[in-house]
Amino acid sequence: MDRGARGRGRHGVAIDAAPEAVAIARDRVRSDNVTFEVADVFSWTTDDRFDVIFFSAWLSHVPMSRFEQFWRMLRRLLAEDGRVLFIDEHVNVREKETYVAGVNEIVERRLRDGGKFRIVKNFVDPEALQDRLRDMGWDCQVRRDGSDWIRGEARPVQYLG
Repeated sequence: MDRGARGRGRHGVAIDAAPEAVAIARDRVRSDNVTFEVADVFSWTTDDRFDVIFFSAWLSHVPMSRFEQFWRMLRRLLAEDGRVLFIDEHVNVREKETYVAGVNEIVERRLRDGGKFRIVKNFVDPEALQDRLRDMGWDCQVRRDGSDWIRGEARPVQYLG
């Protein structure tokens, strides 16, 4: 997330719930302009407002039951004229996952060491996402980027002139 004011220096905040991911990012991005935080995005709070919020391969892991809560939080975090940018996997690559029987959004993955874990995985259908966000008061454009990925941009409607 970028909380820099227009015309001034920029500052980013990187958030992940996994301390290991934050440590890797901190090692790769050596800049005084980025703050790294270990946090669950659903419980993270700040008084800052951001010009840009970006996430990659995250939207597909938001449980459908928390989708609206997530987008309400993004709206609260955006500065006036702010926008949300994202990339994620297209719904057409859904068959690469093994879904848990009877549960549409939970997949089971196996690690190289044989261990298993389950995660939420809701591949993105661009038209369905645009329609859902429009119903929630967002202007959103989602485009296919290659065969497996989508990229999108969303702004709250009240920010549009």
